[in-house]
Amino acid sequence: MEGVRVLIVGAGLAGLALARALRQAGVGAELIERQAGWDAGGTGIYLPANGVRALAALGLGDAVAAAAVRIPSQRLLTHRGRLLAEIGMGDVWGDLGTCLALPRASLHRMLRDGVPLRLGRTIRALEQVDRPVRVTFDDGASGEYDLVVGADGLRSTVRRLVVDDRPPVPVGQLSWRFLAPRPAGAATWSAMLGRDATFLTLPIGEESIYCYADVGGTATPSGDPVAVLRERFAGFAAPVPELLDRLAPGGGPRGPDRGGRRRALGTRGGGADRRRRARHVAEHGAGRLAGVRGRAGARRLPPRRGQRRGGRRGARGPQARADGVGPRADASPRPHPRPPAGGAEPRAAVRRPADVPDRLPSAAGAGGGRAAARRQRPWRHRSRRRA
Repeated sequence: MEGVRVLIVGAGLAGLALARALRQAGVGAELIERQAGWDAGGTGIYLPANGVRALAALGLGDAVAAAAVRIPSQRLLTHRGRLLAEIGMGDVWGDLGTCLALPRASLHRMLRDGVPLRLGRTIRALEQVDRPVRVTFDDGASGEYDLVVGADGLRSTVRRLVVDDRPPVPVGQLSWRFLAPRPAGAATWSAMLGRDATFLTLPIGEESIYCYADVGGTATPSGDPVAVLRERFAGFAAPVPELLDRLAPGGGPRGPDRGGRRRALGTRGGGADRRRRARHVAEHGAGRLAGVRGRAGARRLPPRRGQRRGGRRGARGPQARADGVGPRADASPRPHPRPPAGGAEPRAAVRRPADVPDRLPSAAGAGGGRAAARRQRPWRHRSRRRA
């Protein structure tokens, strides 16, 4: 493929991976990035076995395996901590390989190692009459390319110029992402499912864990993001309270103590505790949360039979909280799937089908199929006609 001119706009994970793959195929792509430099931002990323295999094909298999944590299974729990299901990744992927997790910044650094790129540059205009594509850059320069690839993120300039100039629109989900010290016993991918809320934890190092939390809604909450997060997930079981307690007011995990290990400072103390927290933040810094972002949310499930929206379930249990996130009377809340970012695999709420055909007696022994079906379906109400 000598002489093919390729421009990749955006040096994120996708753009860098494509540039490496094209170089292996003998195509020298030009890679540009609008940022002037790299920061230490980002949280964590989950790599399923096929993603690990793709990185190995790019020559990064050993480097990624050395920096990552092996994820043996995925666990689904209620917000009270009761285990719903545990899925072994070996049963899912078989001989394809293992699943891994690591900091996103580490993976980005590996991908850009040895890849030529130009920082602080993006495109201003694209024009294609026949061939090739004429590109005008933001510094006034121009060039012609056989292929232009848009890998410049959610607010892509390439997409705006070529496909659709409308901005992204929040459609029903708010999410928080942050890193925290890894608590004892956090060994694999775990998602705690509450009513219209999910809290995911993913170990990405010996001492670090990636946390993802989401709730339904489109309006970005105002005020301290840590206080909002604690309020929304107040009814969740361990390790959620411990992880949220390690966040300093304003965002970010609390700094290490003098012994080098991270500790959680009190949140309900009096003036002495508040002064100690203020000194601690002044000495070590508080960092920031990764932010609250609107993401595409799953469809809201209807209320269960006998349960009003935002009210009581039948005549039992306390009043549910208005936001639908607080503790519930039953111990098995309905899972609400959310697609966690950071590379975590999408998950779905699985309902066991009603095995009505297997339970129905024969028509000859039950006086007809319809009558038998009505007797085997207690959830279907029959009205009585008054005499």
